[in-house]
Amino acid sequence: MKDIVYIRGLRVDTVIGVYDWEREVKQTLVLDLEMAADIGPAGRSDDVADALDYAAVASRLKAVVEESRCQLLETLAESLVEMLQREFSLSWLRLQIAKPGAVRDADEVGLIIERGSPR
Repeated sequence: MKDIVYIRGLRVDTVIGVYDWEREVKQTLVLDLEMAADIGPAGRSDDVADALDYAAVASRLKAVVEESRCQLLETLAESLVEMLQREFSLSWLRLQIAKPGAVRDADEVGLIIERGSPR
């Protein structure tokens, strides 16, 4: 059995892109994250100390993305996944990063990265 804690639609402004003009402005990225977590202990205790703290995860995501100066979404995604697995002891996660307005006539472009295996 795999329980999933998720964050959807986390908007973060950052410098990202390969073109000269992209290095001079901030663009909004939209992140969706799913994380494997055993919610049983928190469900029984009703204590946040027993839960995967999604507010702390969102805060760390925002901080890392805001400070990032990656050119590629792929580079940013890999660094985020490494940080999340290390700092929050995640066995599995799926991260989607969207870059709205990056391609004319498309709502958004982006990537989905999945790492680890559910326990």
